[in-house]
Amino acid sequence: MKPRFIDLFAGIGGFRKGFEDAGYECVFTSEINEACQEVYENNFGDEVFGDITKIEPSNIPDFEVLLAGFPCQPFSISGKKKGFEDTRGTLFFDICRIIDEKQPKVVVLENVKHLIHHDKKRTFKTIIKTLEDLGYNVTYKILNAKDFGLPQNRERIFIMATKNGFFRFDKLKKKKPVYLKDFLDTKGDFEYLEKEEYTLIEKPKTQDTGLIFTGYRNKNTWKNGIRPNTEHLSRVHRQPNRIYSIEGTHPTIPSQETSGRFFIYLPNEDKVRKLTLNECYRIMGFPDNFKRHQKTGEQYKQIGNSVAIPVIFEVARSIKEQKLLINEPQEKVVGDLRELLFS
Repeated sequence: MKPRFIDLFAGIGGFRKGFEDAGYECVFTSEINEACQEVYENNFGDEVFGDITKIEPSNIPDFEVLLAGFPCQPFSISGKKKGFEDTRGTLFFDICRIIDEKQPKVVVLENVKHLIHHDKKRTFKTIIKTLEDLGYNVTYKILNAKDFGLPQNRERIFIMATKNGFFRFDKLKKKKPVYLKDFLDTKGDFEYLEKEEYTLIEKPKTQDTGLIFTGYRNKNTWKNGIRPNTEHLSRVHRQPNRIYSIEGTHPTIPSQETSGRFFIYLPNEDKVRKLTLNECYRIMGFPDNFKRHQKTGEQYKQIGNSVAIPVIFEVARSIKEQKLLINEPQEKVVGDLRELLFS
């Protein structure tokens, strides 16, 4: 029998796609946004439950894995050491209600990497302590999509809570770097910039992230006193105006086009154009036949808020490989080794 999971804060189904590809079965889904519900149902065929705060945990079918890419909120009375009661009034509390009732073997939580520093680190500390108080071994790590077969520098924190041993992030199988040029459309109605609309910089360098910042759009800016060839350092040249080479990776796809559907430089053509929507979905790991929302604005929002599917697939695969779904003794991880591997 396939291991079963529930998909909370499901969005358009990135978590589900990754886990189903790894051989799991979805038995319950919750997502409050109606536009996301529409896309999810069109692709997976299941009815989506809406507001998580209205879920009665006893009505959820039995499952082994809980998935949640949840929004973070400050905890109003955190630090009182009352277990998950400290999280009342937040959506995380509703996740905990379900965990407490159903006791899944594995909980997978995903969020932006800045969750660690949210509300002066109180939010993150309360999340970890709450999961431990509920009887789980907790490990966490920031994972980057560029390490799992996608040309995108997208960092997200994964929190793994397990009943049977610890999830070991060092067991994940990473892939060799791939580059944006191999994920692009070969034809389409591309939005090119005219030569006078941008400036390329001399000798662009490849960053540790794999990004190659190669130029910027020409915007009106204060130029007095700016040294030659340092115009790209001006604060007005923020992400939406930057140009990246397709010989490297792409920055994080945001949830709004105005926040940065970035421009890409094609060296072989010596041209600059915008990334297409097809390309946005592709560098998140979505298949080309994925059914998208009919409105362009919703498509940008939904893909920017989704997850990198190959990362999710590898987490799902590794859960099985590490035998965290069966009742077998696992190797102990203590002291300095735990700190080294998981923090």
